[in-house]
This record gives sequence, structure tokens and C-alpha cells, in this order.
Amino acid sequence: MKEVIINRSQVKKVRENSHERIDRKDRVWLDLQDVLRKIESFFPERLPGDKKKESFYSELYTMLNAGVDLKTTLEMIIQNQKNSNDKKMCNEILQDIITGRSLSQAFLRSQKFTFYEVNSIKIAEESGKLIPVLNQLLEYYTKRIALRRQFYSAISYPLIVICTAAGSVIFMLRYIVPMFVDVFNRSKVELPYLTKLIINISDVFSNYLLYIIFLMLAGGVTILSQKKKRWFRQFSSLLVLKIPLIGILVKKIYIARFCQAMKLLLGSKVPLVTALDLAKSMMTYYPITSTLKPISKDIITGKPLHKAMSAFDIYELRLISIVKIGEEVNQLDTFFGKIAKQYSDEADYQIGIINTLLEPLLIIFLGISVGIILVAMYLPLFKLSSQFF
Repeated sequence: MKEVIINRSQVKKVRENSHERIDRKDRVWLDLQDVLRKIESFFPERLPGDKKKESFYSELYTMLNAGVDLKTTLEMIIQNQKNSNDKKMCNEILQDIITGRSLSQAFLRSQKFTFYEVNSIKIAEESGKLIPVLNQLLEYYTKRIALRRQFYSAISYPLIVICTAAGSVIFMLRYIVPMFVDVFNRSKVELPYLTKLIINISDVFSNYLLYIIFLMLAGGVTILSQKKKRWFRQFSSLLVLKIPLIGILVKKIYIARFCQAMKLLLGSKVPLVTALDLAKSMMTYYPITSTLKPISKDIITGKPLHKAMSAFDIYELRLISIVKIGEEVNQLDTFFGKIAKQYSDEADYQIGIINTLLEPLLIIFLGISVGIILVAMYLPLFKLSSQFF
């Protein structure tokens, strides 16, 4: 066995090299952290969603209404938060309260609350009605979530039904029909027109299925990237309005959301013109938001609200009549609340009808589609069998 002799200079050199490697790794890690921070700067933190706002106002209202002071309430809310961003937001609000700032100032400094929320809290603090206003904000987000669920329920079920039916038919055209085509090609039998039509449709799906999937994916990406732009909101909302049943239903849901927002804004003693401007920022439905600025201008010139609204087809005559009564008795917020409930109840009823009707319609559609495909495939077989007898 050969003896290996290591002197001190070699040991020192090995240590220096190892330290250099460790320092290099640390530098790489620090550089990576800097890169990640820069990437995060391009994606600002999202505002808390409606569900989180509802939970926040629910806890805030419940605790304060039970007699717990604001500081202790916020401390308890922080303890219940699991998300780090939510905990950070609540902690910042708590620190502002401890340093002597008001709740509205803390909301404003956090930049996580809308102008409507900050303004409502400020008015509540000045009038000594913080707890009722917190209850109003809780009610607003509860109704907003309920109306959004109505919208998704109205859209999602028909889409699922249509996709299921289309998928079943495409499966038959893509995989079942080609099996019969091989038989027809070997027998060289004359094919009826219906059979040729089904085979041609099957060939389209067989040859261009990948292109169809690619176009659908490209369409989905386009929708996601353009959905917040004005032209897309205008086009999509007007397109949805043209769809039978669905268009009327979506319109009612958004009218209910608009009226609910106006009820809460006017109930918080926000001036009418300001309430319309805030309602515009709280909604994304173009057929309504596009009318609010002209309505505000008409009100500034002295027109009553119901007359300004009557210039736009999106507002039905019965809605305008109820708004007129609300103006006459000086209870617009109450009457907007009644309109919101009326439209919301009607939307619920229509969603129930659509969901009830779609299931049998799906069965009928699938039955007819499958029947046509099977008849088209078996007609040549009957003709072929008759040639042998």
C-alpha cells in the first residue's frame, strides 16, 4: 500500500477552495432571491376576494357587536388567519389602530379596500354608526357572492350539458363511424346520402381534431388575456344578451347587482352622482356601466334619475317606475333594495326552470343524434344483406 503524504500548504489550499465553493453557492442563492423578488414585483398582490371580505366583515361585525374593543377584535382576527398575505394586511391595520389612526385611515393606508368601503367606514366613524355600517358591508359582500353564484349557475350548467352532448357525438363520429367505413369500403356498396354526410363529418373530425382542439385552446387563451379590455367586455356582454333565455337571465342578475350596490351606497348617505360613479367602478357588465356616465350628466343638468335611465333599453319599464316612486317618496335606497330582491328571485326561478328543462332536452338531443348516426350506418348494411338473399 502506497503512503500518501499531505503537507500543511495542501490542507490550507483545500480549505480555501471549499470556502470559495460555499461562498459561490451563497452568492448564487442570493442572486436567485434577487431575481425572484424582481419577478414578484411584476405581479402585485391581488386585492382580497369577495369571500375573504365577507369573512373579515363578518368577524369584525360580530365581535364589535358583542362589545369587544377594536384592538382585541383585530388581534383575534389575525389569530384566525391562515393566509400570510391576509395576516399581514390585518396586522398592518392593527398597527395603525395602535398608533392612533382611525379604522378608515387604516383601510386607506392598506390599499386593500375600495373607495366605497373606506368612505362608508369614515362616515360611520363620524356618525357613531360603525356597527350598522359594518353590517351593511357584510350584507353587500354576501349578496355579491350570492349573485355571482347565480351567474355561474346560470352559465355553467348549460355549458356542461352542451359539452357533454357534443363530446358524446364527437366520440361516435371519431371512433365508431370509421369502423363502419372500413366495412363499406370492402363491400363497395352504394352509400345513401345520409351515410355519406355522416362519413364526411366524421372525416372532418378525424383529420382536423387536433386543429379544432388547438383553436379552442387559442380561443380560451384569447378570452383570458382580453377579458378585462373594454372592447371584449362590450362584445361578449352584447353577444350573451342575444342568447335565448340565458341573455335575459344574465341581464337580470347584473341588474340585481347594480340595484344592490345602489341600495348600499345611497343607504350610506353617498350623494346620487357619486353613488353612480362608485357603482360603475364596482361593476364590469358593459351594458350597464356604459349608461352610468350619461345618466350622471343628465342628473347634474337637473333630470330626475328615472328619466335619465329611461333613455337606455337595458332598464325595463317596471324598474324605471319603481325608481320614480322611490324618488317621489325620497327612499331610493329602499326601493333599489326591493328591485334587487325582485330581480334576484326571478333569476333563481329561471335558473331552476333552465336546469329542469335541460336534462330532458339533453336526453332528446343525444337520442336523436345517436339515432341518426346509427340509421346512417345501418342503411348500407341492410342494402348489403338484401344482395345476398
